[in-house]
Amino acid sequence: MDYETVSAEDFGGSLRGMGVNLLVRDVRRQSAMLEAVFGMTAHRVSADFAIISYGATLFQLHSDGTYSANPYLSFLPEAGPRGAGAELRLYDSDPDRAAEKAEANGMLILQPPTDKPHGLREAFLICPDGYAWVPSRPL
Repeated sequence: MDYETVSAEDFGGSLRGMGVNLLVRDVRRQSAMLEAVFGMTAHRVSADFAIISYGATLFQLHSDGTYSANPYLSFLPEAGPRGAGAELRLYDSDPDRAAEKAEANGMLILQPPTDKPHGLREAFLICPDGYAWVPSRPL
């Protein structure tokens, strides 16, 4: 499937299993940050929407405005972080390399790369929308 040209109807109809959709204030900024820090690929990037690929995984970014008719929008805070409680774990990203790029791309390093007792080296990086991105590698 060509993510740059697929219609919304065909893309939506192709989705299976579990999907992740992140509501963000600035789709273009979030897409650029994910590409720069984690080497992800952003497709169909607009002010309202992007398809993000990370290895074999796909997820979507939507702007708040795309949810104007969705009751979920009323749960989003008008200011401050919104992703508290969600960890987006990236098992194929080098935490040291990601941390080196994080601050220059608008992320807060909540926890620098650390060897953990559960067998992973990981960092906790917070994006401007408050989501915790956790690049990890086996020790």
